[in-house]
Order: sequence, then structure tokens, then C-alpha cells
Amino acid sequence: MTIGDAASAGGRDEGSGRRRQILEIAAQLFARKGYRGTSMRDIGEQAGVLGGSLYHHIKSKDALFVELHNGALDAAEARIAAAVATQADPWARLEAACASLLDIQLAADSLTMPMMNDFRAVPDGVRDQLVARRDRFEQLFRDLVAALPLPADIDRSLYRTLLLSQLNSAADWYRDGRLTRPQIAAQIVAIFRHDRL
Repeated sequence: MTIGDAASAGGRDEGSGRRRQILEIAAQLFARKGYRGTSMRDIGEQAGVLGGSLYHHIKSKDALFVELHNGALDAAEARIAAAVATQADPWARLEAACASLLDIQLAADSLTMPMMNDFRAVPDGVRDQLVARRDRFEQLFRDLVAALPLPADIDRSLYRTLLLSQLNSAADWYRDGRLTRPQIAAQIVAIFRHDRL
């Protein structure tokens, strides 16, 4: 989801506007510089907070990264689930999910991909937490793919992985042009819809 959404989701129980500001600054830095390239000092300097005071708001860099990552996925999952809930047909549900995820990934201030692309840069314990949350997010797509009337010889796990890979890489190739984002989502679903081949 977006930087603001991650900061809101991550800071909803902590309350303070100052903490939210720190979360937004940290999210921007992580998105721009990555996990390794962002230090607590960078965050503190951008937020105008001295080192010791920063730890009053934030436990650690690792905890901050996990909180922002999870907040981004929480917001994305809620948005996709809401879009899917309006549809009854399995293919329409998949298309709604694809259109929502495409919008999320292509938002100018999207945080989901920059943070998900940093999995290899984080310590193992942090990576385990990120992967566990990502797996819970992907359960939404597992359920959508499980409901599709696909031929029995189609591996649903591979199907889902290829579909998500296509959607998650959209920011690498998408440019505003002849097709809108919903039209692209519809085309992706049409390509993946085997009963039309």
C-alpha cells in the first residue's frame, strides 16, 4: 500500500502524531534507500529527533521495518478483500483482486514492492517475520485461485505464483498509455483464464 497507509496502520495503537510522522519518514527512506541504506540516524535527522529520543518512539530499525511492511500489507489486504467482496463469480473476483493489486503496486508512493524487494537485505529473524506476513497476504490469492474452474492438470500454486509475479512486476514495465489499469488487469486475467484458450 502507500507510505501513509503503512504509517497509519502501523501506528494506529501508538497514537501520537509525532510517531506517525516518524513512521512516514522512515517509510519514505526505506522505499528510497532500502533497508541497508537507511539508518536510525537518517530517520532521526529527517524527523528532527535526536538519537535517544527516537528510541522513545521506535524500538529498533528491525521492528520499524517489520511494522511498516506489515502495515502496508494489512492495508493492501483490506483493500483487495473489499474489492473481491463485491463480486460473486470466481473470475470476476480474481479480476477485482488483480485490479486492486495493480493499483496498489502502481501508486506513486507504493510501499509494498520496495519493502518486499528488500527481503534479502534484512536479518534472518526479520525475514522470517516478513515472509510469514507475506504468506498470510497471499492466502487471499490462494483462496481466489482455489475457487477457479481450472483444468485438473493446472498446478494452482504455480498459477498463483506466476499471476502474482506479473502483478508485482507491473511497476517495472507499466507506463500510462492506451490501456487503463483496470483494462490491464482484465487482460491479465483473460490470459490466465484457460477456458478461453
